[in-house]
Amino acid sequence: MAGNIFGELFRVVTFGESHGPAMGCVIDGCPAGLSLTKAAIERELRRRRPGRGGASSARNETDEPEILSGVFEGKTLGTPIAIVVRNSDHHSGDYEDLRDLYRPGHADLTWEAKYGIRDHRGGGRSSGRETLCRVAAGAVARAFLAGYGISIRAWVSSIAGLDMPGPEAPDFDFDETERNALRVPGREAAEKALAEIEALKAEGDSAGGVVSCSAAGLPPGLGEPVFDKLDARLASALLSLGACKGVEFGAGFAAARLRGSEHNDVPVFLAEAGAGALPPGFKTNNAGGILGGISSGQRLEFKAAFKPTPSISKPQQTVDRSGALRELIIRGRHDVCIVPRAVPVVEAMTALVLADFVLLQRAARIG
Repeated sequence: MAGNIFGELFRVVTFGESHGPAMGCVIDGCPAGLSLTKAAIERELRRRRPGRGGASSARNETDEPEILSGVFEGKTLGTPIAIVVRNSDHHSGDYEDLRDLYRPGHADLTWEAKYGIRDHRGGGRSSGRETLCRVAAGAVARAFLAGYGISIRAWVSSIAGLDMPGPEAPDFDFDETERNALRVPGREAAEKALAEIEALKAEGDSAGGVVSCSAAGLPPGLGEPVFDKLDARLASALLSLGACKGVEFGAGFAAARLRGSEHNDVPVFLAEAGAGALPPGFKTNNAGGILGGISSGQRLEFKAAFKPTPSISKPQQTVDRSGALRELIIRGRHDVCIVPRAVPVVEAMTALVLADFVLLQRAARIG
């Protein structure tokens, strides 16, 4: 099975199924001497875990990571870092009636068409639980990036059809994202969105939303033209998440309605930096911090759109393996909306991309 390895120099392979004994990742290419603790990985996995209430499912995994290799006395060795998380709260019996049915909105039909066999217990590798492997690897990448002064933060900017306060709004409070179940940057907005989520839950339905992400401290020069641009790789990373259906950078799709004179980010060289010195400042950031596929030194800014959770308890029509029409009512434990839990996953994928490009940039020039 191809497609399980991500990255060029900072490389990650993930393994395991949703209802198998364990899931995990192997990270190859992380430089030696990086300070790395189990607590740092636990912290990010805890942010991804279900159980925060509201939109989350009732699956109660501890998600405790085990570092099997690559770290000694709190420092990376430069050798492959293997991290495993045991599955302990999988109720596989909840999925037995799905053995011969194809769930609408899921990868059941396409997976079986490709491989001729599938794990019907929660979707196997196509389950959202696979993202814990990415978050574990992303925790390592974040520790690496911190040494370069690069930080990443994401939040829910739209959920269940409701737009949340943006960074320009007076009630935008990023710290609030870790205090409410929906990771919304505002208490009142969170309460309003939660009421909508609870109503959908009562109806047996689900919702989607948008995660916004910003990365600060990027030096100019990250990105590998022509086919491996920074935005191209980020878009690929984000769209590799099963529920992600769209990505936009900076002004995004709104740029299609602007004139060049409106969209262009005009550089303004800082007087104290000296004439012609890099990096310049910019009057605007419509490009989202990327020009020509290369970081400009501005904030990296993008949004990722996530579809509604396909597992809903409302009756749906589907077909079985014989092609017969069947009515389907999905049981088990499922998120009403996966968007809040996607926040640390988006941050992790961003960290993996940036860590890889930092290493690639170190090899791109002399002096």
